[in-house]
Amino acid sequence: MWTVATYVLKQKIKGRKRYPLVLMLEPLFRCNLACAGCGKIQYPAHILKTDLSPEDCFRAVDECGTPMVSIPGGEPLMHPQIDKIVEGLVARKKYIYLCTNALLLKEKLPLFTPSKYLTFSVHLDGQRDHHDFSVCKEGGFEEALEGIKAALARGFRVTTNTTLFDGADPNSVRNFFDEMMGLGVEGMMLSPGYSYNKAPDQQHFLGRARTRRLFRAILSNRKKNWRFNQSPLFLEFLMGKRSYTCTPWGMPTYNVFGWQKPCYLLQDGYADTFAELLGATEWENYGTESGNPKCANCMVHSGYEASAVNDTFGSLRGLMGTAIATFSGKYKDDDARALLNEPVRSVHSYNPCVQIQPASEQLAEETRA
Repeated sequence: MWTVATYVLKQKIKGRKRYPLVLMLEPLFRCNLACAGCGKIQYPAHILKTDLSPEDCFRAVDECGTPMVSIPGGEPLMHPQIDKIVEGLVARKKYIYLCTNALLLKEKLPLFTPSKYLTFSVHLDGQRDHHDFSVCKEGGFEEALEGIKAALARGFRVTTNTTLFDGADPNSVRNFFDEMMGLGVEGMMLSPGYSYNKAPDQQHFLGRARTRRLFRAILSNRKKNWRFNQSPLFLEFLMGKRSYTCTPWGMPTYNVFGWQKPCYLLQDGYADTFAELLGATEWENYGTESGNPKCANCMVHSGYEASAVNDTFGSLRGLMGTAIATFSGKYKDDDARALLNEPVRSVHSYNPCVQIQPASEQLAEETRA
């Protein structure tokens, strides 16, 4: 928190209007899951076989200059040199969130050394049935729990990241929070799902009104022991208590194609350098206020958490709001409590979990062919 605060204040002192907060570094698109809400593994086989080298990663990190690096994918633990990438970033004193579905975590742990700079951010989309449905793999939840327990036992920092779609049961999500806190994870991250163009399932992404209603039910009347690894103002934004414009440059993405325009979620071309990304992207064409239909329902953390952080350090009101939310944010709300009593028809009750062929198997078949 201190590192982020000093970094943001330095940017403001320098008068920079556009600066990155977190680098989204995608060293590969391969994955050992085939989630219906994700389009990453829909790339052709020759793209799925491509990896960024450690040197590519270090160059992007140095060029961008953010204090935090999130490593999504694909599944980063499938990268043959992921330990070298992490080692180099730790040496640069970057705070790393290695995003993983944890299916390989227990096996790969010996490659890493516990550090305050390294956190395994485990993708869990709720309790067992809901998670297994979301990732299209029965038993995925239990395998992830085994990975989390093994990482915690070895002294690693562990958080969870949860993407919620239409049909999520707010009571189940709240029970999931209890389970994760009981497990001993350091904190939890939340975001509504975003409709990737390549995602097989396009039916269950939340619109803005339904997002606010769902997160109000989940995050109001909060339990004291719940810990969230996010800006409290971003969580208030999800609950409908704050309005923000998108900050698409706040979490820039670098992957096997280069610097992705304009953000982690949309692909409107690529830039060769970070400076080109900032200077050549027509930022006014993105965000809800732009009228771009691709951005109409987006409330995802990669676009709006940087907006919340900027509010915290850009105004006295934002700073006071953050302090109040941090130290006394229970959000008592009787109407939100009533929402928990409404019947919910979870998605997996009428859309049974279907095991989609893992990308690794698909690649093997295509290679043999």
